[in-house]
Amino acid sequence: MLRVALLVPDGFATLSFAPLAAFEAANLVLGERFYDVHVTSVAGGRVATSFGMEVDTECVADSAFDTLLVGSPPDVRPPSQQLLSFLHGAPTNTRRVGSICIGAFILGAAGLLDGRRATTHWMFAEELRRRYPKATVEVDRIFIADGPIWTSAGMTAGLDLALSLVERDLGAERARETARVLVLHHRRAGGQSQHSTLLDLDAKSDRVQKALLYARRNLSAPLSVETLAEAACLSPRQFSRVFRVETGLSPAKAIENLRLEAARLMLEQGRLPIESIANETGFRDRERMRRSFVRALGQTPQAIRNAAPPLASF
Repeated sequence: MLRVALLVPDGFATLSFAPLAAFEAANLVLGERFYDVHVTSVAGGRVATSFGMEVDTECVADSAFDTLLVGSPPDVRPPSQQLLSFLHGAPTNTRRVGSICIGAFILGAAGLLDGRRATTHWMFAEELRRRYPKATVEVDRIFIADGPIWTSAGMTAGLDLALSLVERDLGAERARETARVLVLHHRRAGGQSQHSTLLDLDAKSDRVQKALLYARRNLSAPLSVETLAEAACLSPRQFSRVFRVETGLSPAKAIENLRLEAARLMLEQGRLPIESIANETGFRDRERMRRSFVRALGQTPQAIRNAAPPLASF
């Protein structure tokens, strides 16, 4: 049994609890209590949430834990010295230490990010970089694992981090089953952008959303207006008009953005040949993808691959 603790500071955001649901769901998938989950604080006792409610916590120093996740505080004010003292020594007897959202600032203050890659909510990433220059802060990441230290972006990214921990422990198939239990239709990889093309498009109607989801699942296909209109159960003419009204883009431009997002992730997270990535994401050939990248991102696919951090081995 692996003991997992959520370490919460005063006034912590209630979404800090979300990652614990992944461990609970994994237990359900396994049919046994593989993860033993605890909510802790430095002193133990009742701790107020951001909503003013209080929760009972255990004293984190009273037990040993396999995995320790630091919840998101209400702001980036300096944490207590007692909390920092505990965290400074935590990696010596804890296999994994992670942070949720701006909990990364607590890890930084404890010196745990020195010499490591890290991320946090995009609104606070530059401040994290300024305060802790010994860390390599990557602004646009869902989560990062650098050795035993894990950091995640904004709140829901903590769930993606927890699912990746489950995958490390139990394998990819169990992690997929756990995501299905949580009704997560798309489990995000750590290197995925914090900014989602689908979210940016902000389609209002179910029909346009359905067409966009169809497109994302079938990027290697031609995806003509006629095909998307059929997925939306609209005529091509009506679909094009409604799509532009709702998203501000033509269907062709929106599909290009979805392809760019998928190709960029594949470039950063894998080692498939660029030609293969061009085929799988629907660009069809390497040169067409290169022109699209330069036009939209100001960089070639090869430059993005070269700038990506080396893949972790575990």
